[in-house]
Amino acid sequence: MDITVQKLDEMRKSGDPHMLLDGREDQEITISSIEGSTHIPMNDIPAKLEELPKDKPLVVMCHVGGRSFQVTQWLLSNGFDNAQNLEGGIAAWSHEIDSSVPTY
Repeated sequence: MDITVQKLDEMRKSGDPHMLLDGREDQEITISSIEGSTHIPMNDIPAKLEELPKDKPLVVMCHVGGRSFQVTQWLLSNGFDNAQNLEGGIAAWSHEIDSSVPTY
């Protein structure tokens, strides 16, 4: 399941419970990030499943949406029915929601 940056923005502004999981690599986080996101690099996620919620939306993001799509599919097949892929990733967030978030 996918979620748009507009829908995520609405969730954040209204205070709807969710976790924004940033699966990018450490060097990408130093360039840009979305405030309030939880950073767990993609390859570390299987070892850190206990840190992820199952009782609220789990929005997975990366740079443009490809890696987060893979992570979302993996999470869905491993019991996380609440996992959603952020369409367009942080690049779309920067272009459509918050231009203060640097692009790369």
